[in-house]
Formats: sequence, C-alpha cells, structure tokens
Amino acid sequence: MVTTRFYLDCRDCAPGSPAPLKIVLTLKGVRALIATNISLLPTQWDSRRQIVIGHARKQQFNSLLAEQKIAIDSILFRLSSAGELRGLRACDIRRLVLAELHPEAAESESKRVTFLARFNSFITRRSSGTQRIYLTTLTRMRAYLNERLDALAFEDITVQWLRDFDKFLTKTSPSRNARNIHFRNIRAVFNDALDDEVISCYPFRKFKIVPEKTRKRALTVEQLRNLFSASVTSASEQRYLDCFKLIFMLCGINIVDLCHLTSVVNGRIEYSRAKTHRLYSIKVEPEAAVIIEKYRGANLLLNYADTCSDYRFFYRHLCEFLRGFGRSLSLSPLSTYWARHSWATIAASLDIPKETIAAALGHGGNSVTDIYIDFDRSKVDAANRKVLDWVLYGKK
Repeated sequence: MVTTRFYLDCRDCAPGSPAPLKIVLTLKGVRALIATNISLLPTQWDSRRQIVIGHARKQQFNSLLAEQKIAIDSILFRLSSAGELRGLRACDIRRLVLAELHPEAAESESKRVTFLARFNSFITRRSSGTQRIYLTTLTRMRAYLNERLDALAFEDITVQWLRDFDKFLTKTSPSRNARNIHFRNIRAVFNDALDDEVISCYPFRKFKIVPEKTRKRALTVEQLRNLFSASVTSASEQRYLDCFKLIFMLCGINIVDLCHLTSVVNGRIEYSRAKTHRLYSIKVEPEAAVIIEKYRGANLLLNYADTCSDYRFFYRHLCEFLRGFGRSLSLSPLSTYWARHSWATIAASLDIPKETIAAALGHGGNSVTDIYIDFDRSKVDAANRKVLDWVLYGKK
C-alpha cells in the first residue's frame, strides 16, 4: 500500500533558508518525492499536524496542499483499485502520478536518464585525482555489465542490483572497505542527480555501506623513538625518514597536502585540504621547521616534487622505503598513514579530547563549528606540542 505525507526537505538548505515542501510517496519503506512548489522555513511547518504555521499565506498554502494531497490520493486509489500499481516501485508510481498531474513534466521524465551520462558529467567537476578513483569504479561496472552499461538507467540500480554487483566485486576484491569505495562513488552520483531533481529513486536508503574494521596502524612511543633515531645508509633514505617525521610533527598531514605546501606564514602552514577542500592551519614547531629548512624547495615549500612532475613519483619511492625500513626494524611494513594514526593514538593516550584530535586530523562534518580554520587552533597547537614533547623528549 502506498502512503502519502508532506516532508520539508531541509537536506541541502543553509540554516535560516527556506526549504522545499514535498509530498512523499512511500511503498515498503522506499520513498519517492513530488514537489509542491512551496518553500518554507522550518519554523513555518508543523510536521506532526502536517500544516503550515506562522506564515502570512498559511491559509492559502494549507488549502493548496490539501487539494494536492486529495488529488494524489485519488489517483493512487484509482490506480490501486484497477490493479495498475501491482509490482511497481515507488519511483514508477511517482511517474504515473505525475503523468496525470503534469503530463508535460511526465513526458520529459519519460526519457530515462542514463547513469553513465550523469556519471561522466559528475566527474568532470572533480579534481584529476578524484576522477581516477571514480573511473576505477566505472571500469568495474563495465566489467560487470559490458555493453549494458551504456543504457543503464538510475532506476535499474536497485538494492538487488547493488547486492549482485557486490558479489561480483568479491571475486577480485575480498576487502569490504575496498568494495565500499565503489559504492560510495555510485552513491555520490545518485546524490548529485537527486540534488538537481533529475531522479527520484534512491536505493541507498536500503543498501547500507557498512565499513569493516581495519587493523590499527599505530606505532608505540618506543617504536617511534627507535624509528626516528635509526641509522640509514644514504642521503635519499634520510630524506624519506625525515619526511615521515615531518608528517608526524605536522599532526599526520596527508602527503598530497604536504607536497603542495607553498610557504610558512607567521609560523603556520595554511592550506585547503585536497580531500575535503576545507581551510586548515597547523603551527610549525621548531623541530618541524628544521626539517622544512633542510628540504626547502625551489618552487614549493619542500623539494619533494622539484625533481619530478608529479608528487606521486616521490610518494611511491617513499612508500617503498617505509615498507622495507619497517621490516628491517622488526616492525610491520610502514606507510605514511602510520605517522597519522600514531599521532592520533598517542594524543588519545595523553588524554587529549577527541574533538581536538579530530580537528587536528581534519575530520568532521559540514556545520559551522566543524570548519577547522574557525576551531580554536590553540587547542590543536597545544595538543601537538604535548605529543612531540612526550615522543621526542619523554616529557608529559
């Protein structure tokens, strides 16, 4: 049975801005939305009573909404009585309703939106690094569907389709977290199409992307001390070891951000994180300043990318060194993530609050309080100093 109710869709609206009011068709827990062409502030909508309140035109709006709901409920009752809704999905039922309410809109919607066309449009608005990740997902979808991918519509990607695709991926990717990357990419394209109201179907309400716990990649304080003081055989190895130290001393900064830093201003490095595009600021402690000065670049802050056109070339050799160097010290094969995870783990052991650790790592949501350039940076600065004093000098 299809149920209907009104829903104030505040998902993509800034605080204090009007949000579109929509009619929700729900069938077996799956929803499809129909616009009412009315926008309201959250304070102007009573979701329990399903009426407009506190608006100058509330009586007019409530009359219009009552008419729309009666019209839609009447269409649904007639179609259900005639058996025309049997076996249909919520998005299919929405299309039938729109065909009677707005024939001209239904005609344009009848042209099925292909997933591939929207996917290609979506990734052109992303950075080259992000595009590569999404294209990997497209490659796996092509391997699964072959030529059928070209005609794949959003409506074809159901919960069952996603489950079947997951089974296909397990043949080459047993890691749940590795497979989740593909599903997050597909979901992002769905969200983009929903934002533009190109589609109404959304299988990810039922298909949940559940991460799998990964093993900890953190070194103990003693292991870090042994690593930092270990002897190396060449200047290039010392360069890689110093890079690992610098990542740790800068609160586990991501390698792509580190390699693209341009300067130190007033004792701080400030940049937009490549992953989240949020502004970020880190105080450069004296120990980190020594390493930065040692490897100062000609064009960028550090010379890691001076000898190659792409930082990935340096990163690849850095990872090769860390893997082998970790084994030589009877540790696990290391990567730059070990510096980041180690910083966070040691900070937690020193009773530094979780929100401060999160801010130092650049984690968080989209609220105003989660924009890290506005976070009380002195808390992060003090936390980093506390971690360095403990690891480097044994001072708590």
